[in-house]
Amino acid sequence: MAEVAKIIQEKIERYGRERKALIPILNGIVEKKNYVDNEDMICIAKALDISAADVYGTASFYSFIEDKEVGKYVIRICKSITCDMKGKHKILKALEDELRIKLGETTINKKFTLLQTNCLGLCDSGPAMLINNEPFTHLTPEKIHEIIRNYRNK
Repeated sequence: MAEVAKIIQEKIERYGRERKALIPILNGIVEKKNYVDNEDMICIAKALDISAADVYGTASFYSFIEDKEVGKYVIRICKSITCDMKGKHKILKALEDELRIKLGETTINKKFTLLQTNCLGLCDSGPAMLINNEPFTHLTPEKIHEIIRNYRNK
């Protein structure tokens, strides 16, 4: 919790105590621990003198701000119609088989979380996914196995 308080204070020093500091604070916490839990949202609300519901409403609006613990590596597969037409279902199946989890789940060792997200802006290179902030394009099931193997070895 002290770590979160430090992030909140650093962002307030930079952006002030106005509501405009909310997104930078949320992003700062996500950068540090990959998610923002209810306690974090209450601390943010108190620091900015806004309601916890307002903080939650903002955090839950954005698909890259998780409100529950996720793995070290968050895999976000694009669910756009373009990626769908280019074989996203085969990619999702390969990810689920390789990780032994279903969409929305986290591996037992907390290393990987598998999620879908709206368009990644990589439609010309689909099917596409992000692992944390690293994009992967022109995916095939074979590429998935290689990518996951590399991340397992990190």
